[in-house]
Amino acid sequence: SQQNRLTPWSNDPVSDPPGEVLYLRDEDAGATWTPTPLPVRAADAGPYVIAHGAGYTRYEHHSHGIAQTLLVAVAVDEPVKLARLTLRNLGPQPRRLAVAAYLEWVLGATRTQTQPFIVTERDAETGALLARNPYNTDYPGRIAFAALWLEEEPLALTVTGDRLEFIGRNRGLANPAGLERPALSGRVGAGLDPCGALLARLILAPGATVEVVLLIGQAHDRDQARRLVRRFRGPEQVRQALAAVQTHWDTILGTVQVQTPDPAFDLLLNRWLLYQVLACRLWGRSAFYQSGGAYGFRDQLQDVLALDFARPDLARQHILRAAERQFPEGDVQHWWHPATGQGVRTRSSDDYLWLPYAAMHYVEATGDTGLWNEAVPFLKGPRLEPDQQEALVPAVPSAQSASLYEHCRRALDNGLRFGPHGLPLIGNGDWNDGMNRVGPGGRGESIWLGWFLVANLERFAGLAGERGDAGTAERYRRQAASVKEALQTHGWDGAWYRRAYFDDGTPLGSAQNDECQIDSIAQTWGLLSGAAPPERARQAMQSLAERLVRPQDGLILLLAPPFNQSKPNPGYIQGYVPGIRENGGQYTHAALWVILAYIEQGDGDRAAELFRLINPIYHAATPEAVARYKVEPYVVAADVYSHPSHVGRGGWTWYTGSAAWMYRTGLEGLLGLRRQGAGFTLDPCLPRDWPGFTLTLRHGRARYHVTVTNPERLSRGVPRVTVDGQELAGSHVRLVDDGGAHRVHVELRKA
Repeated sequence: SQQNRLTPWSNDPVSDPPGEVLYLRDEDAGATWTPTPLPVRAADAGPYVIAHGAGYTRYEHHSHGIAQTLLVAVAVDEPVKLARLTLRNLGPQPRRLAVAAYLEWVLGATRTQTQPFIVTERDAETGALLARNPYNTDYPGRIAFAALWLEEEPLALTVTGDRLEFIGRNRGLANPAGLERPALSGRVGAGLDPCGALLARLILAPGATVEVVLLIGQAHDRDQARRLVRRFRGPEQVRQALAAVQTHWDTILGTVQVQTPDPAFDLLLNRWLLYQVLACRLWGRSAFYQSGGAYGFRDQLQDVLALDFARPDLARQHILRAAERQFPEGDVQHWWHPATGQGVRTRSSDDYLWLPYAAMHYVEATGDTGLWNEAVPFLKGPRLEPDQQEALVPAVPSAQSASLYEHCRRALDNGLRFGPHGLPLIGNGDWNDGMNRVGPGGRGESIWLGWFLVANLERFAGLAGERGDAGTAERYRRQAASVKEALQTHGWDGAWYRRAYFDDGTPLGSAQNDECQIDSIAQTWGLLSGAAPPERARQAMQSLAERLVRPQDGLILLLAPPFNQSKPNPGYIQGYVPGIRENGGQYTHAALWVILAYIEQGDGDRAAELFRLINPIYHAATPEAVARYKVEPYVVAADVYSHPSHVGRGGWTWYTGSAAWMYRTGLEGLLGLRRQGAGFTLDPCLPRDWPGFTLTLRHGRARYHVTVTNPERLSRGVPRVTVDGQELAGSHVRLVDDGGAHRVHVELRKA
């Protein structure tokens, strides 16, 4: 989605220029419009109704006496984008219409780079317009295609690969010259300003309906391109493909369905959060605000932790994929592009620790202990020079490989580097990349990383003991104890935990700072790691609530006050406007850790209150809220602004790890549903005004219908569990793929 784009990615929120357009033209009246609001809004336009669902977008519009429905999706099993335009003549007279499809080929990273090298041609066998970029050496031989079809027969179609011909001199996408010509010239080849334009004309009888299909895609070679065009050449084939898309997503998203007293909570958990994780974060790796295309080492490892029930196979696959990006020294590529393996080696101090964290979570959830024995190669690449903080390095698989267990052990060993206070070195950033100037000299330390390291060391020590690796187990336990002591001695600031120490020993996240006096993740992970003493954890969360939670604005801030003129300079985080993104706005990823910390304390009332506070659906519950929030309410935004001029405005949507953490916070945290080996457990932490909830869990051909009741209105109680009328000795429900429908009842009782 970055290095091999078919059509442009604009990242232009002002003009929002399209790179793919379908046009309609009334041949008698001369009017031209589009079934989408851009680039040509119909002169007699009624509303454009746009619906987004799992795997599709639908545009509905009536104008010029024509009812128009455009359905856009991507085939489940093929690299093809499908656009089905349905036209219905609402009037008593036949209509002569022109239908045109236009797209700007990129076939690389940016059109300005690739434009001189794109070669187009018309395929004689299928009538499709083909395009290739012979200079895209990372994707050699690829053939892009565009084809336009009407019912079962091809349209009387003319094409051009010349952008100047279609748009015209001194014109734009709002008034292209090509629609005013009786036919396109058929000009294709090299040396043009390349595009793909297809023009056809049809007659639509009174009351008649016609379906036009546009295919856009890319194949490995010419033969595959022809096969794909033939496969989707008619509306019936497209209907089947669109039905397959719906079935595909319904199957995944229907694995767990919940019904609680909060319908907005249900809507997120039942559809949109998991869809955002898979479609955007794991597969597309692209959105309006960023089109990175790469895997982030820490990023997707956290995303796949939301797939315990729906797609654990993808979690396993990605854990092994990430392990392949580790160097023998234990550090990893901060990000990498999958096609080439090109990525950046850094001194980021937390990336590699997410590998054991994710692997331990997956094995505990699935019982798949065989993962530890999987052999995975290391990367071979030059080490960073002493004065280098990061470098784009050529990295290729080395001849050396090891078990995933060994990969995780090397990651943890690489994290055992400490500064003057006995706390782990922050390097050129920990979870917060923007704090890249806290420790570039090799002495800066991170309190948050201390909590995260302890959590990993203690859990992995247990695993090492089980595997007979007693020396590693004992070493990690001793190291965890040492870090915990340092956290209490040098991390506590009097009413909360500090965030870090600069190279020169200056504290960050302290009451003595003018800016960033408190940072949320240093408080929450004291609880999430289980390493903070209860009284200090309680005091830290109280300070967090007083200083970082703003109920009136619907915000949970990452830190306060924001950076502006801090010295020492913490890094590029200070380059953000105060109150924007990580610099004192709500960073939703961290806000969800706040909710999980309250769940860890057993405070279901507070946890549910804060989940509702940051639920994007409630940020758009009224016209006034919509005008303030300004972004999509059905997916999670990475950040929400606290700057006085933009309070409550949503920032970076779609491409954020917050989606996975929000899903887990709702499902595993509040509802308490956790997969555990061959079954699941339920340990809810509920608001006391909830009488209970229900959920349905699909396991293969079996269905488990779960009812949770809370007659004593507890936040957390002891679950009494029955399955098909039989009471269990504990709370672990075994999953059996027997095709049956099983009834599970969970009643919360006082201890």
